[in-house]
This record gives sequence, C-alpha cells and structure tokens, in this order.
Amino acid sequence: MPKKKTGARKKAENRKEREKQTRANREHVDVAKHPCNSSMDCDKCQRKQKNRAFCYFCGSMQKLPVCAHCGKTKCMKASDCVVKHPGIHSTGMAMVGAVCDFCEAWVCHGRKCLSTHACACPLTDADCIECDRGVWEHGGRIFRCSFCQSFLCEDDQFEHQASCQVLQAETYKCVSCNRLGQHSCLRCKACYCDDHAKSKVFKQEKGKAPPCPKCGHETQETKDLSMSTRTLKFGRQSGADEESYYDGASGYDSYWKNLASGGRDQDVDYGDDDNYEDEDDEEEDDDDEEEGDDDEEEEEGEEEMAAESLAGLKLEGATA
Repeated sequence: MPKKKTGARKKAENRKEREKQTRANREHVDVAKHPCNSSMDCDKCQRKQKNRAFCYFCGSMQKLPVCAHCGKTKCMKASDCVVKHPGIHSTGMAMVGAVCDFCEAWVCHGRKCLSTHACACPLTDADCIECDRGVWEHGGRIFRCSFCQSFLCEDDQFEHQASCQVLQAETYKCVSCNRLGQHSCLRCKACYCDDHAKSKVFKQEKGKAPPCPKCGHETQETKDLSMSTRTLKFGRQSGADEESYYDGASGYDSYWKNLASGGRDQDVDYGDDDNYEDEDDEEEDDDDEEEGDDDEEEEEGEEEMAAESLAGLKLEGATA
C-alpha cells in the first residue's frame, strides 16, 4: 500500500498546483477587468479615460490615485509597506510608490506591488494590432480580441472583431494540401488538416487543441466557428452577370463555359459594333485621301523635273 500523505505534503502539492495554474493563466489575463486598465474620470476636465498617473488630455494629477496592481486607493496601517506609517491610513500621494512604464499608472508603496507589477503587467506589449498605437499614444483603454487574443485599442475593437473570422483564402482547404481544413488559427487566418496541424516545434498539451504550426496560437475546430472566406470586389469574384461576356473579368469564365456548350450565342447584342464599323470605314477613307495626296505631290515633282530638263536642252541648242 502507498504511504499516507502527510498534511505538509498535501499543502506543498496544492501550492504547486496553484502556482502552475497561475503561470498558465498569466498569458490570458482579462485585461478589461485589470486595475491598471480600469476606467477613470479626470478630476479637472471630467473626461473618461484609462487609469493613468496623469490625465491624458490636461495632464493634471488625480486626488485619489488607484494602484495598478492591487486596485486600492487607501493603504491600511497593517500592510507590507515600504514606507512605514504606523497607526495612519495613507491616501493620495502618500500611498504612491512608483509609476509603471508600461501601463502609465501609479503603483502603491506595498512591497509586493512594487516587486511584482513590472514583471506581470498585462500591458507590457499592448500595441493595437490595427493602428499600432501603444498605451502612451492614445487615451482609451486596451482590450483583447475574443477570437485571436490580440490587443486592440478602444477605437478599433468593434471593427476588428467584426472582421476577425475571415480566412486569408478563398476556400476552407488546408494551406499545405488539398484536404478540408478541420483546425483554424484565428491569428494566422489559415486552416490545417489533422496531419498538418501537428507541429514539431510547438508541442500539443494533453486534452487541448493542437497549436498552430506557424505561430503557436491555439487552434479551434472550423465547424465550431463562424468562419468565412475572403471575397473580392474585383477580378474573378466581381459578381458580374454571366451573360455579359465583356463586363468585368468574370466574362472569361462565361466565355469558356459557352465554348464548352457549343459556341457563342448568336442573339447577343454587343451594342457598339456598328459604331466600330463606322469608325473603321472613316479611318480607311482618311488613309485613301492621304495616299491620293501623296500621289499628286509625286506627279507634280516629276513634271517639274521634266520641265527643267527640257529648258536645259533648249539652252544647250541655242549656244550650239
């Protein structure tokens, strides 16, 4: 029989499990609910914005700063403060210990917040995938796309999520073969079959979907998503009428289909063919007139040369 676990052994295993879960959830922090990304109303200009040390619009300092790590506005007397204040509850600038370089918000003078927030700040690389603006370049909050987990600013979040489930292909086939792609990566906008979804670089965890072989992002089954393919307003997908052979590039498809069915229809009205024939006749008439003018000029030149030669002969006869 296995030995019975002691209380200390159980506590150690539970602690390891909690630490493992914390490390696994660190990449998927709910940014919208984090204290460093909470909404704030400026005391001076009354404009709504992200939690900041200084107002983005007027640059004023807030009366009650909020800690970017723990979210508190008052430091109690029984805490792990770096600056000791026995018997006093500190608020305002007396509670502040630092400013985070990533989220631009105050961090309280608690030892845990000062030592861990800079490494665990969820807005470390929070550049919007649409406009490439960081936290310091716009005053709004930061969000994550619910499909591809990319950072989005407050201006582009709805527009991006509306067009996020669109593949960069015209079919649902695997990018490496011709089979149907059963796994879709919403970050690369590509589909993969069961064989090509397996990667030697990114390992698949037990009980989870295979990671994308290109970027490592977790894939999802295509049937569970509302995926759509790429469509274009020009070229082969211009949507022109199949009966009009010369309206857009889609006429090529109709042309070949018509040849395969036995030839071009005879009752098709091309509209401007008569005009083309009239223009051709006019061009031919112009060419004939130009040729006639050239012939007349040549004949006049020959007559002048003959008259000059006769005059020369007469002069030679008179001298003789």
